[in-house]
Amino acid sequence: MIRLAVVVIAVWLVAAVAGVIAPLDPSRISLPDILASPSAAHLLGTDDLGRPVFDRLLAGAGVSLLVAVLTVGLSATVGVALGLLAGYVGGWPDRVIGRVIEVFLAFPGMLLAIAMAAVLGPGLDNVIIALAVMGWVGYARLVRVQVLSLKQSDHVLAARALGRGDVAIVRCHLLPLVMAPVLVEASFGIAAAVVAEAGLSFLGLGIQPPAASWGGMIHDGVRYLLVAPHLVLAPGAALFAVVVAVNLLGDHLRDRLDVTSRSTR
Repeated sequence: MIRLAVVVIAVWLVAAVAGVIAPLDPSRISLPDILASPSAAHLLGTDDLGRPVFDRLLAGAGVSLLVAVLTVGLSATVGVALGLLAGYVGGWPDRVIGRVIEVFLAFPGMLLAIAMAAVLGPGLDNVIIALAVMGWVGYARLVRVQVLSLKQSDHVLAARALGRGDVAIVRCHLLPLVMAPVLVEASFGIAAAVVAEAGLSFLGLGIQPPAASWGGMIHDGVRYLLVAPHLVLAPGAALFAVVVAVNLLGDHLRDRLDVTSRSTR
């Protein structure tokens, strides 16, 4: 299964790159080809405006990858920084960050993202900001717990006894040890960001027409589900395959990086 997951992710990356560099025109309207079935001319058929579904699927792959990478990057950067601060310094910074985390956890993540997107307005930039605001909490909680358990370990106490500063201890003795669980969290965060972006676009709060998005394609194709099911099946299958593959890869990465679980086998 893990090999199949790697293949799916590789196809997703290739599709995202192809959607940028290939001579495609996902917004080209062709009225004679409205709701055409898959054929040699159009591999996945066309939509209600005659636009090629295959071209729009590749363009949507690039959008989903861009949103996932930037969202996870911003969320992880902010979350790791705040988690290190809260766990290592303690005191009032820990209490303040802890209360903020509790406030964010009081709301369902997707509901918070919808509210943020509604306030900021639709668009690619605002989707990334909304998802990053929603996503940093998990990284902050994870890093804080890891730092609390590590800052009293022997190697940290020895470094402090040798006169190393707090910044050097965090950078050299704590940050490398918390990166393994952060990478695992990031792998699951990519899948969550892909689903969230598709959900926001489906609701009309994400990527706006005529730009292609898997969620937007599903939204546009629902009304033609009985006469042109390929409008929903193609982006739905792509979304399902990518999310399952990324989650499988995250599970595999967690098993490989979890030294405790390997030692008990």
